[in-house]
Amino acid sequence: MTTTEFRVRGLLLDMDGTLVNSDAVVERCWRRWADRHALDHDRVLSVVHGRQGHTTMAALLPDRPMAENYAENAVLQAEETADTDGVVPIPGAAAFLAALLDRPHALVTSAGEQLAAARMGAAGLRMPRTRITAESVSASKPDPEGFLKGAAELGFTPGDCLVFEDSEAGITAGRAAGMPVVGVGPRAAALSPDAHAATLEAVTVRPAPDGTLLVTVTA
Repeated sequence: MTTTEFRVRGLLLDMDGTLVNSDAVVERCWRRWADRHALDHDRVLSVVHGRQGHTTMAALLPDRPMAENYAENAVLQAEETADTDGVVPIPGAAAFLAALLDRPHALVTSAGEQLAAARMGAAGLRMPRTRITAESVSASKPDPEGFLKGAAELGFTPGDCLVFEDSEAGITAGRAAGMPVVGVGPRAAALSPDAHAATLEAVTVRPAPDGTLLVTVTA
């Protein structure tokens, strides 16, 4: 058993794969999309996690105009928002968010506002007051814009914040923002985050007398 401790001022939390397990929905919707474009399921699913849909489409259909990707992504987001079957919280997510109730934290997700609300609601999780969604940024993860905006919204420098992520795109974005990253779940285990938690049950957060947060990750 190994323990890693971080002393930070704010936490920046991804949603899908980090707070919410939405893999069932993501795979259903993107498999249908792959079939419509005669693409291999495994290839599609290997790049979809952590990104906005239009960037996934651009990577898989590089010759298609971006306007078509934006239009089709709007349709796909509507499908994903309406489909919450199998959306469940990551173990420990509710207690983790409860520990942050009066502490500085923000949701930083590639999902749109409506999709984020649908999935957090389906999982029975409290929505953070501060959130950076797809509508908030001009560039999707792995670009660091979302995390940099999240830190700014909380009033902190990037180095004062700790990122929680599960995907390669998200972990890359957190690092590019100059922030330490806790990887959550099986996807993150092979991506060499600064610390890895199998679930959020392995994470504790407690306030320090100087107003910082002590975050402990046990693996």
